[in-house]
Amino acid sequence: MNQDVTDFFGIVKYLLILSMFMPVGCNPKIGDGLRKNDLKRDVELTTSKGIIVLRLSDSTPLHRNNFIKLIKQHTYDSVLFHRVIKSFMIQAGDPDSKTAVRGQKLGDGSLGYTVPAEFRQSLFHKKGVLAAARTGDDVNPSKASSASQFYIVQGKIFTDAGLDSVETFRLKGRKIPLGQREVYKTIGGAPHLDQNYTIFGQVVKGLAVVDSIANVPTSGRLGGDRPIEDVRIVKARLVKRK
Repeated sequence: MNQDVTDFFGIVKYLLILSMFMPVGCNPKIGDGLRKNDLKRDVELTTSKGIIVLRLSDSTPLHRNNFIKLIKQHTYDSVLFHRVIKSFMIQAGDPDSKTAVRGQKLGDGSLGYTVPAEFRQSLFHKKGVLAAARTGDDVNPSKASSASQFYIVQGKIFTDAGLDSVETFRLKGRKIPLGQREVYKTIGGAPHLDQNYTIFGQVVKGLAVVDSIANVPTSGRLGGDRPIEDVRIVKARLVKRK
């Protein structure tokens, strides 16, 4: 047999043997405990009111990766939706809420770091978006996000007159794009937050659960808008996208 042919079959045999000892599917680490395939998964929140599934945005990679990291570290297992305002949003992620006693005010818990703001013109506060909470502009002029606290928008439906008012008094004259105005007039949302808080995902399943949580009785503003009866994230995990 020709030596070149012999060498060729020898190489093929070597590659076949080598493949037997390689892991099935290449899923390399990309840092911070994440693997490449993690970025292609959704987030499932099993709450005491039902299941919410979130899809994270590739447009905000710092927030996406941080959220996935915390999911994998079980940071959100057992935390409360500690701040709930009907027709606005539901907020969770305060690590202090895991063991909070009834009536305890929450919202100041921290993991000791922040995530730089990632504002995107294409991402706006329509109903169902996932965004990062943060401290106020007076102590946080860069508008950096809390590492762990997030909210999901319930919002409300606006009229043109209502959106004009938001532009004038809340957005300091900044105009809401026409396409986004139509969404706020049909689906609803919270336009006064646009370009001030980083949006990094949206609900793809479970908007009815968001509504259910948003409608629970709360302590009101003086009590930090905490639900009277605890609403808890029982478990948060990465799941295969459907």
